[in-house]
Amino acid sequence: MLTMLRTYLRALVKSERAATAVEYGIMVALIAVVIIGAVTAIGLALQGKFNQVAGAVGGGGGN
Repeated sequence: MLTMLRTYLRALVKSERAATAVEYGIMVALIAVVIIGAVTAIGLALQGKFNQVAGAVGGGGGN
């Protein structure tokens, strides 16, 4: 079983199709990093705005 897996992985690494798949995988990973960064930045900006509005209306979150 392990030998079959090793043989398959070696053949996959040598094929051009595998290289293309790796390139697409790297692109997807980079896009995911950009999306996570953008969502984090937007979330922090929104949190600041909501805190500002809450302070303006006197909603401190307490009783």
